[in-house]
Parts: sequence; C-alpha cells; structure tokens
Amino acid sequence: MHTHLLSLYPTLEPLAPALAALQTRSPAVSVPAGTPLFAQGAPCKGFPLVLGGEVRVACHSADGRSLELYRVLPGELCLVSSASLFRGLPLGAEGTSTQASTLLMIPPPVFEEWLEAPAFRNLVLGLFAERMADLTSLIDAVAFQKLDQRLASALLGRGPDLHLSHQTLADELGTVREIVTRLLRRFEREGWLALGREHIHIVNSQALRALAGGGQA
Repeated sequence: MHTHLLSLYPTLEPLAPALAALQTRSPAVSVPAGTPLFAQGAPCKGFPLVLGGEVRVACHSADGRSLELYRVLPGELCLVSSASLFRGLPLGAEGTSTQASTLLMIPPPVFEEWLEAPAFRNLVLGLFAERMADLTSLIDAVAFQKLDQRLASALLGRGPDLHLSHQTLADELGTVREIVTRLLRRFEREGWLALGREHIHIVNSQALRALAGGGQA
C-alpha cells in the first residue's frame, strides 16, 4: 500500500517515513459506493488521500438543491477539506464515494505538521491553482450558460448509452429533477435522444454538440 500511495502522490516521497508511520497508526479504509465521507457544515476530521475509486464533492442550498463542484480521483486532492483545515471552519460541501473507494485520512494535527514540509505544502498549494480553475469554469457555466446548453454538454462524452437517472443529472447541474426531465423530453421530441428507465440513448450527438457550443442545433 505504501508503494502504491507514493506512485499516486510521487511528490510526497520526502515524507515517505512519515507516511509509513501514519499508515501503521491509521490504515487506509475501504468504503462501498454511496458512502457519505464528510458532511457540509461539519468539522473537518481529516484530509483524504484517494488511493482508489472516486469521491464526488457537492454543495447544497437551503431549498435542497445540489451542485456538483468536482470529483476527486486517485492521486488528486480535495480543495474543500484543505480550505476547512486552513481556516479552521466547517466544511463548505459534502463528499460521497461514487464507487468502491479506498482512502487514507490525514488527521488535522498531522496535516498542520506536514505543512511545514515543502513537499506537502507545495502539493496542497498546487491543488488550489488546479481546483480554482475548475471552479471558475463551473461558475462561468452556471452564471452565463443556459441550462439546456449545460445539459447538452453533460450528456456528451459519456458514450451513446447513459445509464443514469434524471436526478443524477439534476444534481450535477445544480437544478431540480423536474426541469431536467422537461428538457430531456424536449430533446427527445427533437429526435436527439431516446429516453428509458434510468437510460438515455444518444441519437444525434451532433445536434447536442451544436447546442452545447451555443449554436442552434
């Protein structure tokens, strides 16, 4: 496991002895898909290193709507967790495993200690630059793109057959299921896709791509 961790996070090689000691005290944990890992508004209990699987990070509004911020894959880091630990504030979003996942949690005191090490500090600060670019793109999409454009974009790049629910798409787009369903039915009437139970078959990806790009399909 130690070798695997360093293959995912090679810049942590200078911290190899400390990582080995941490893994001895607090071994990595494996969780099934759909496991809540941290909750919005709760204290941050640790900084996760994802060794396998995927973590979806999303925030919720007071009216119950959800907006996906980003996903954390093996070798990547969680911006929300680091921001909470830096500022000593509650978590600004929730994290859920989207598939069977393995994580090593760095306790808050260890996180603060390791920030003194250039290798770890540079890794965490580099994360901010990468994730801020992702969030800037998300803000641009939410603020300036129409929902039908964003939905068309969300449908592309997943292959011709999508096995997911309307609620899943609504969560990704930060809207409600009824609006997504209405738009999908409009796309179906246009002949761009065919709808089934938690199944969407793309018929005309060119039309969806034109809409996603801001043009007229």
